[in-house]
Amino acid sequence: MGYVTRIVIIGGGPGGYEAALVAAQLGAEVTVVDRDGLGGASVLTDCVPSKTLIATAEVMTTFDSSYEELGIIVADDTPPLERAARVVGVDLGKVNRRVKRLALAQSHDITASVTRAGVKVERGRGSLEGPPSAGGTRTVLVERTDGTVERLTADAVLIATGARPRELEDARPDGERILTWTQVYDLDELPSELIVVGSGVTGAEFAGAYQALGSTVTLVSSRDRVLPGEDPDAAAVLEDVFRRRGMNVMARSRAQSVKRIGDRVEVALADGRVISGTHCLMAVGAIPNTTGMGLEEAGVKVTDSGHIWTDKVSRTSAPGVYAAGDVTGVFALASVAAMQGRIAVYHFLGETVSPLNLKTVSSNVFTDPEIATVGYTQADVDTQRIEANVVKLPLLRNPRAKMQGIRDGFVKLLCRPGTGIVVGGVVVAPKASELIHPISIAVDNNLTVDQIANTFTVYPSLSGSIAEVARQLHSRKTIERD
Repeated sequence: MGYVTRIVIIGGGPGGYEAALVAAQLGAEVTVVDRDGLGGASVLTDCVPSKTLIATAEVMTTFDSSYEELGIIVADDTPPLERAARVVGVDLGKVNRRVKRLALAQSHDITASVTRAGVKVERGRGSLEGPPSAGGTRTVLVERTDGTVERLTADAVLIATGARPRELEDARPDGERILTWTQVYDLDELPSELIVVGSGVTGAEFAGAYQALGSTVTLVSSRDRVLPGEDPDAAAVLEDVFRRRGMNVMARSRAQSVKRIGDRVEVALADGRVISGTHCLMAVGAIPNTTGMGLEEAGVKVTDSGHIWTDKVSRTSAPGVYAAGDVTGVFALASVAAMQGRIAVYHFLGETVSPLNLKTVSSNVFTDPEIATVGYTQADVDTQRIEANVVKLPLLRNPRAKMQGIRDGFVKLLCRPGTGIVVGGVVVAPKASELIHPISIAVDNNLTVDQIANTFTVYPSLSGSIAEVARQLHSRKTIERD
């Protein structure tokens, strides 16, 4: 009987379970050590739950913003003087029960898929025990949920333990009025006055969702604008939409403390102002789950922020130890975590593998409208990291957008001068997460704007704007060459 490679994966999120599936397919003996359920935070407390909540919010927004323009009549008993009152409401308890049900179902599906592939799943907390043995193998300690401890021997270890919400010393969540994004799904009633602290992706998504569900929302941003890490044109559109829909967006306002006073909360700002609401959602970043894992003793280098250092093929500084996902701080996306995990397994097992290329990663902010991006950014052009031609086309000119009552959004493409090779793109639109895919294909395969422009699109369609932008870039390329 031949030698079988033993791989132990600590963490069952996308970086862990995707790697496990690949490793099992390639003939390795795989064990996943997981504490909370396969799928990790992405499935149980982050991506799947939040996007399920946002799906309900999208329906509410679409109805509220479009039904009159599209000629839809809502028959009810609202008196004429109050005809502008909201006629559609939401049962948040029911929404959250659906959120939790779908998250658990997805986790169970992943578990079934992994075990069917021959992967062993250990419930418990995993950590590394010291340096490698003389033979190069690693020992993983598993503290099971029943209190027992087991030692697993591994030829390679993949750490994919993810991250958790960052908590401020003067704003400790209580799970009732002061909340992290993992705790909002325990609410039975819609917050009437919600204060969201943090205007990054998480803060913007939840602020927009609860605004659509019927909450009065205040978004506290310490920066000049919402979504400071996104395309500035896209962020400007979203902030305008937020304000137009009644959200109180407070820029350059840093929260210092949050206190619960009875059934209300008070948020103290650095400039002395105090904001009052019924609930506060803290969305101030995440902390990697690396403490108490024996990393230093195992020779694994950890950065000042607590993230595990990795190279482009997911290796850590310790032989035989790899890492993937949010714990690496590379890019907090489930798709990137899964790719890092697969790359780690391919590399260790001697398969052909391409190093991680973040310039081909597509990402999406699930606000309304959505913001999808891929490749080089406007900031890269503005700071002269890359020379590129840029054209932005508002969706207002798109016939399908007019038919659907879509007023906000645009398509932006970046291409190299001369060659016309597409190097980046931004889509701001409903379902931008679907529209970004053709641009991602172009970036990943070095397609030119001419190739995009000459590809048939459906008329009328939102995707037609992608071809139209490409045609405008072709004209600009021709003019500049002449």
